[in-house]
Amino acid sequence: MQAWPGAPFPLGAHWDGEGVNFALWSTTATSVSVCLFDADGAETQVRLTDHTYHVWHGYIPALQPGQRYGFRVDGPYDPSQGLFHNPNQLLVDPYARAIEGDFVDHPAVQASSPADSAPYVPRCVIIHDAFPWGDDHRPNVSWDDTVIYELHVKGFTRQHPGIPLDLQGTYAGLGHPAAIEHLRSLGVTAVELLPIHHFVSEPSLQRRGMRNYWGYNSLGFFAPHEAYASQRGNQVREFKAMVRSLHAAGIEVILDVVYNHTAEGPPDGPVLSFRGIDNGSYYRLAPQDRSRYVDYTGCGNTFDPRRPFPLQLITDSLRYWITEMHVDGFRFDLAAALARSLHDVDKLSSFFDTIHQDPVISQAKLIAEPWDVGDGGYQVGEFPPLWTEWNGKYRDTVRSFWAHGAPDGVRDLAYRLTGSSDLYGDDGRLPIASINFVTAHDGFTLRDLVSYEQKHNEANGEDNRDGTDDNRSYNGGIEGEPAPAKVRTLRLRQARNLMTTLLLSTGAPMLVAGDERWRTQGGNNNAYVQDNEISWIDWTESPESQDMLQLAQRLLQLRRDHPVLRQPAFFAGRPVPGGDGCKDLAWFHPDGREMQDDDWYDAGLRTIGMYLDGRGLRHRDRRGRMIIDESFLLLLHAGDEDGLFAVPDRPWADTYTVVVDTRYVGGVPYPRTKPVAGGSHVPMSARSALLLLVNRSGS
Repeated sequence: MQAWPGAPFPLGAHWDGEGVNFALWSTTATSVSVCLFDADGAETQVRLTDHTYHVWHGYIPALQPGQRYGFRVDGPYDPSQGLFHNPNQLLVDPYARAIEGDFVDHPAVQASSPADSAPYVPRCVIIHDAFPWGDDHRPNVSWDDTVIYELHVKGFTRQHPGIPLDLQGTYAGLGHPAAIEHLRSLGVTAVELLPIHHFVSEPSLQRRGMRNYWGYNSLGFFAPHEAYASQRGNQVREFKAMVRSLHAAGIEVILDVVYNHTAEGPPDGPVLSFRGIDNGSYYRLAPQDRSRYVDYTGCGNTFDPRRPFPLQLITDSLRYWITEMHVDGFRFDLAAALARSLHDVDKLSSFFDTIHQDPVISQAKLIAEPWDVGDGGYQVGEFPPLWTEWNGKYRDTVRSFWAHGAPDGVRDLAYRLTGSSDLYGDDGRLPIASINFVTAHDGFTLRDLVSYEQKHNEANGEDNRDGTDDNRSYNGGIEGEPAPAKVRTLRLRQARNLMTTLLLSTGAPMLVAGDERWRTQGGNNNAYVQDNEISWIDWTESPESQDMLQLAQRLLQLRRDHPVLRQPAFFAGRPVPGGDGCKDLAWFHPDGREMQDDDWYDAGLRTIGMYLDGRGLRHRDRRGRMIIDESFLLLLHAGDEDGLFAVPDRPWADTYTVVVDTRYVGGVPYPRTKPVAGGSHVPMSARSALLLLVNRSGS
């Protein structure tokens, strides 16, 4: 079989109705062959004899969608110079739209192996892009209305009783009405999916009899992970159908994407794709020793978007997921690693420049995990406009306050509650640049955060050395479960405090799937290898799960109803129109006075009041009309003893109505309280929060 000349672009394998054009970029290859596999696994090799601008290309007529294929690339083999060409290695197409099978750790996949690696490497699959999208349209939820729900496709659906057994753990399961009904009833506006780019398990895990569950080990940047399809080979269509169903419910789809490293790991790792195609172009090699990688990711290698074609691969992938798969945004894992020009993280890097000028990608939701493991890699607050960030400082500050108070004073807490203007207010960014969270897939669940002070990762097989030790958690005096009734009551109140703080803070909140179900991982804060009941959501009803669900629903409804709780602009701290002297934002000491400079640095202060005036909103609706809302007073008391808070009197309020009280199930005030008079002392139980609605005469 011979290939026709074909065309150098587009890269990858594309079916045109009569055959398939193949195109592969490599600056160091001396020959490239397409390997075609039949149903029995028999291989036919076809040389690509034409190359243009370092792109090897050819057209093979009569091939159809469903054809399995890979590449073999010959060229120099010199590890000391970062060259790993070996025609015995079957290589995955970096542009493959679908990938089938898994990687099996075997000596044949090592760079110098004389054996054929094909039996141990996944196959690429030719697909047909057509799909009946119908009237699908993007929800286009504004950032100030956005509530993100981070979930794992399998973990969310694997045990859901309303999803048919054959759809549990799949894209089709997430698109099922039972799954969508839970999301809608909760009130979230976007799902953020843990990695669904096709990934494989690291050799070290395979040797321990484990597998990668989270998916931060990507092999194919265009291919949906095959294992999440309910029918083999149907992953592309099922993913699209899932997106279509979520969009119909008004829910956006955000992908957690891993472009900072690949599944090939360190130089002695398996040769699966990039390493065998053009190692020195795709990866960052150590300048003094090209046999080694620069590793800013902690995963053995760092992808190199400083170079045009690797950068093009990333942007082509992003555009593909937006235009062809209809996703709405991306969360970039270890995004700081993508923005390093030489050694430092650079706001003017080619990665940022390309993303910002792209008319398609720049319009998607862009979320950065603003750190990597290299020196100077912690970049919270340093990403440029257009980007939002996982606000790690929000997580740390709020956790610390509710666990052990604020040893340096509550000044930092005030910034976090109001959109982190100290991080985002100096370069034209807005409060919505802050993705607020107290839990994520990486770390304790909400239940574990109030039940454990130490990690318990023994099941991971790493002698409990993995996972962070900086948990900022509080167990109520007893480590883990079971615990006495008094401690269980305190833990639920602590969880309500954390969720209330999160969902009433300015910025875009992110919930983690299962926190509203009182989910536990038994103290495991790094469950990346736990593809089992440790990680899967338990949908069994319990009083605690109903409590947390009711609270989340109540808070999110308040957030939807009241724009003062989700402002897109920073507060000014200035008097609002009306002449009564009330500010749009004011802070109160439990003594009833406004906070003074010294109060912010009082290490013993564990109680604070935040007053938000809805008459002072600084933005307008789409018709240009000023937005007027109710006003609220949020009281947070992290002390271990009961206390009193002197709520402000006129002109701030005549009376107050208790809206949320974390002492009670679901935060519902009970018994039904009478209005609280302005200037009176409100009792506050130890470790509790209150949200009070402001009542004014004539309003």
